[in-house]
Amino acid sequence: MSATAQPAAAAAVNGSVSRAGKAQLTFVMGSQWGDEGKGKLVDWLAAKESVKIVCRCQGGNNAGHTVIVDGVTYDFHLLPSGVVHPGVLGVIGHGVVIHVPDLFGEIGKAAAKGLGDIEQRLLISDRAHLVFNFHQIVDGLQEGGVAGGAGNRLGTTRKGIGPTYSSKMQRNGIRVCDLMGDWAAFEVKYKTLLKYTADRYAERLRDAHAADAELSTLKQLRERLRPMVKDTVLYLNKQMMNPNCHILVEGAQSSMLDIDVGTYPYVTSSNCSVGGLCTGLGVPPHLVTSVYGVVKAYTTRVGAGGFPTELTDDICEQLQGIGREFGVTTGRKRRCGWLDAPIVKYSHMVNGFKGLALTKLDVLDTFDQVKIGVAYKLDGKPIEGVPALAEDLARVEVEFVTLPGWKCSIEHCRQFSDLPPAARAYVEAVELHTGVPVLWIGVGPSRDCIVVRA
Repeated sequence: MSATAQPAAAAAVNGSVSRAGKAQLTFVMGSQWGDEGKGKLVDWLAAKESVKIVCRCQGGNNAGHTVIVDGVTYDFHLLPSGVVHPGVLGVIGHGVVIHVPDLFGEIGKAAAKGLGDIEQRLLISDRAHLVFNFHQIVDGLQEGGVAGGAGNRLGTTRKGIGPTYSSKMQRNGIRVCDLMGDWAAFEVKYKTLLKYTADRYAERLRDAHAADAELSTLKQLRERLRPMVKDTVLYLNKQMMNPNCHILVEGAQSSMLDIDVGTYPYVTSSNCSVGGLCTGLGVPPHLVTSVYGVVKAYTTRVGAGGFPTELTDDICEQLQGIGREFGVTTGRKRRCGWLDAPIVKYSHMVNGFKGLALTKLDVLDTFDQVKIGVAYKLDGKPIEGVPALAEDLARVEVEFVTLPGWKCSIEHCRQFSDLPPAARAYVEAVELHTGVPVLWIGVGPSRDCIVVRA
């Protein structure tokens, strides 16, 4: 090693080179089973923290983030919800799977609501895998019981996400870079993947899928897509060297739906815990500045799977009605129950939350009493963590604490001291039983209905 190279090498060992000029990288993710209101925190941070770039790192258009701005409701699926802010650049990373016609459909809906420049401020990874119509058909066939019987239904959105990730792991998937390349080569890859898939589902798929029509649509859309396609790994890592850059990453779904650490098999098909940020965007872990968990003031779940604090009485119906608990993507009613602290505590253990955003506290305004599940028992014995076996999770007993309700509207509260004492006590109980500070509290649907404690 030359004498001139030694100081640089020593600096690298000490970490000063890698840390110099580091941007701020914030990850917002769900801590329950999704639908926690992540979009609202993303929207708030994008407005208040001078965010320059918002990213999606995993999932597909099975995700659904809702943001209300000046009375206008935006429903985002593939697009990062932070693009509601003018001048903010959206990035769809390679961990996301993309159905191109649905992407442009979503762009069109956003344009109709005033976001007409999104195509000029959106980057899409050339490494992202493509969702095809036949993936969506297969998703429906699997959910309908063709593969493994009706007992295997997971409650998917039938958007083709799982089958696309299966293609990816099978190593016969097709990526955006393939679509941008030679068209004849793309057609061959497409037809090869279609044949592989059709051989498994025989006439059910052949009869339902119009390959020529899909290829024609993709050939038309690829030139419109081309200006947005980029090596986003290179781009983001370069941006991370800019100390004036704040990058915000929006997690889709939630930690408990993570394919590895979630409540398998009733999970999504991607890593939606913090590891998915690194693998889905291609950024190293040491550059992640903050991880914030979003937790609803109660618990909801769409689809099948264990739900220890689930309610099936009139309280469930009240939560569904007051909280408008219907899926953004599917419109399905969400299952509802009391806040499950062991679930949030487990998510914190896996992801290392710097703080929580407690959303929809106002939904509890009219209740005489509110409860928090604080501990699990299995076969009469206390347990730590969350059982891996779905059958065990389905039969855990939950220990609850009961707190008095506040019986008044909190929608106009903006300081923690503005909240009624019982509401403050509830927030403090959440902190106590999850072990994570609550930094933001959602008290209404609009973007300004938030109490800030950070």
